[in-house]
Amino acid sequence: MLIKPVYELLPFTYLGIGGISILLLEQNYAIAASIVVFFFGARIYNLRSQNRRTDHKRRRKTGIWPDWFYGFIPFIYIISAAILYRFYPKGSTTLFALCLVTFGVYLLLRRSSYRHHKMPAYKI
Repeated sequence: MLIKPVYELLPFTYLGIGGISILLLEQNYAIAASIVVFFFGARIYNLRSQNRRTDHKRRRKTGIWPDWFYGFIPFIYIISAAILYRFYPKGSTTLFALCLVTFGVYLLLRRSSYRHHKMPAYKI
């Protein structure tokens, strides 16, 4: 069993290691492994986020995307920006990559703010 501070930082560690490795490593197999590590971190983050939801399942809105894909959308934006910056670092692609990262982080922050519901207090 991991202690709580290490346990809570685990998905962010995977995301950070995967993202930095994409930008720094040269070999194609290392970049592919970095993408896999990044998506492992995204999967752990999504599992914890779904587990910590306090709203009722029947009140949740359903969309056109499956839940597993919907949870990965912000991470797809972020990893796309890292790959775009890694392979095409010149010109306007840097600005486009920055916009993708900003939008991905915005989606993550927005979703995390929706995960902090207040439970009604009942007096017995």
